[in-house]
Order: sequence, then C-alpha cells, then structure tokens
Amino acid sequence: MALTKFERRDGGWGRIRGNWATPLLPINENDSIDFARLASEIDRLIAAKVDGIYSNGTAGEFHNQTEAEFDAIQRLLADRCSDAGMPFVIGACQPDSRISLERVRRAADMRPEAIQVILPDWWPVTTAEASDFLTMAAEAAGSVPLVLYQPPHAKRVFAPAELATLLKPVPQVIGVKLGDEDSSWYEQARRHLDTWGIYVPGHHLATGVEQGVAVGAFSNVACLSPSGAQQWTSSMADDLNQALNIERRLRAFLEDHIAPFAGMHGYSNAALDKLLAAIGGWADVGTRLRRPYRWIDPAVVPDLREKAKAALPEIML
Repeated sequence: MALTKFERRDGGWGRIRGNWATPLLPINENDSIDFARLASEIDRLIAAKVDGIYSNGTAGEFHNQTEAEFDAIQRLLADRCSDAGMPFVIGACQPDSRISLERVRRAADMRPEAIQVILPDWWPVTTAEASDFLTMAAEAAGSVPLVLYQPPHAKRVFAPAELATLLKPVPQVIGVKLGDEDSSWYEQARRHLDTWGIYVPGHHLATGVEQGVAVGAFSNVACLSPSGAQQWTSSMADDLNQALNIERRLRAFLEDHIAPFAGMHGYSNAALDKLLAAIGGWADVGTRLRRPYRWIDPAVVPDLREKAKAALPEIML
C-alpha cells in the first residue's frame, strides 16, 4: 500500500500529521491541578520535538475540569507552544454541547492549528444532529478548523460511510480521530474518508499508514515516551516493515500488561494513559486522577518499566 496520504502535506490537515503528544493533568493530593508540573510536561514535549501537542483529550481529563481551569490549561499550552514554534491543537471537548461551543469560541482566540471536539454525549445523536452540531462548532471556531474525536466508547460511533455523510456539509472539519478496526473497515475508510485527515490509535499507527489511511495519531504511545514515539513515527517513511514489527511488540505489551487494568479491574482510559507516562518516566505526571475516578497504584510501575524496556527498546528511549 502506498504511503501517499501519510506523506502528503497539502490540504487542511497538512501540519496536523505524524506523532501528536499530550500533556496529562498532574493532580495533587487535594485534587487540584499542579500547573508547575503541567508547564514542565509541556516543555519536555517541546524538547522531544514531537510533530505537535494537543490538549484535553481523554488523557487530559477534559470531562473533570471547571471552565476557569480549562482556560488556564489552554493558555499555558498556547503560550509555551507559540513561543517555541510548536504546532498545537486545543481540545474543546465536553459532553454538554453548550459548554463545548463556549470552549470552542474561547479556544479559537488562542489561534491553534485546529480545535478538537466530540459530539454531544448525553443522548445518542442522529447523523443530522451530529452534522448540525459540527456546523454550530464551525461557526463558533471562525477561521480555525476542527478535528472530530470519535472514540469507540462514544454513545454513537459512525461507520466510515456515515462519517462521510455527516462531515461533507461541514468543510471546516479537516480530520477525525477514531478507533480503527479490521481490513474491511480500512477498505471502507479508503473509499469514504480519503478527503479527511484520519488519526488512528497511536499503537496502530504503522498499520494505519500501511493501509494508506492514517495521517497520524493523537498518540497513547507518546504517553509512554514522546521521543520514542516520534522516532518510531518518523521511521515509517523509511522502513515501514520494521515499524510494523515494533507495532506488533507494542500491541502485545499493551494487551498483556496494560489492558488488564481496564478489562479486569475497570480502570478508565485516562488511568491507563497516566500509567504509561509513569512507566516512561519522562515527566513528573503521577498516576493520580481526579476523583471520583480511580487511579492505578504507582507501586506497579517499576516492574512494568522493566518489561517495557525489554519488549520495546526502540520506544523506551
């Protein structure tokens, strides 16, 4: 499969490609956000020379912030990235559509590369309702383009053909972050979603590139190691077979050692992402989440770090 889409830099998503990393919220024992540690995280991501930085995805606990905290997080990111010339995307995600639209309006003033949104999530939206919400978000964003975040746990997950139907009336949406599936899904994605930048899960990126669909990832692999994820992503243009070999080991490590915390013990995806960051040890994030969500005991980290180093020396830099 040709790598044309992965390599292409034109189009609305031209700079939003490759390995995008996120700062995770450092939470103090009193449940407050530690903004000094957050600033240090952003500086480390910039130093890792990732392709871009995005805020307020699942790992950023966007669902558990006040609006004042949201503004402070985005301003910190925007100021540091702008000073360093680092591309950034602001996540204005919020299950409440009205709060989300207000976040979009405020985020647009910070001039990110794009603004990421989710669909309203209290009640499953129809295709027409989803398209209407994106039209409202585009109006709120003005000249700043949008990326739709369509996680597998959303109330309504759209198939590629359905996504194309709801996105076509809203040209301001330039990309979609979603969960990929089997070869049949990729065939549908090639047929229906070639117009948009498609961002697959970080640990599936080499497969998404091989399939000619993915332009990048808002990456959980960057939670583990931003510099390792960056090198792995860059290698896909030169030695995709080796990148796929690394992906196989990466998937096996996550399936064997990380996924059981969710499947057997019920921890959230944000808890898993913070565990990955703790294993990587690249910043002082900690595993603590904001209550009421549970976090994983950091006592498990040293053993998992050794397992990650043995399985993934190319990532654990």
